[in-house]
Amino acid sequence: MPKSLTWDDAEDIGILLSETHPELDPLAVRFTDLHRYVTELPGFAGDPKASNEAKLEAIQMAWHEEFQDRTQA
Repeated sequence: MPKSLTWDDAEDIGILLSETHPELDPLAVRFTDLHRYVTELPGFAGDPKASNEAKLEAIQMAWHEEFQDRTQA
């Protein structure tokens, strides 16, 4: 991955989560699990304590868009 990811990279993280967890419906994922999935991504360099509900929600929505594109194609 060319750059390190942080909590502000919702679109890039959403794409990676869609590729990493293709079987999951993002809207069914609890924020505690989402936080763990994000921090476990290769290339994620953000401070685990720097997340908040708004950032997690932005990531979840970006992941959901990817999920919809894949499942409705």
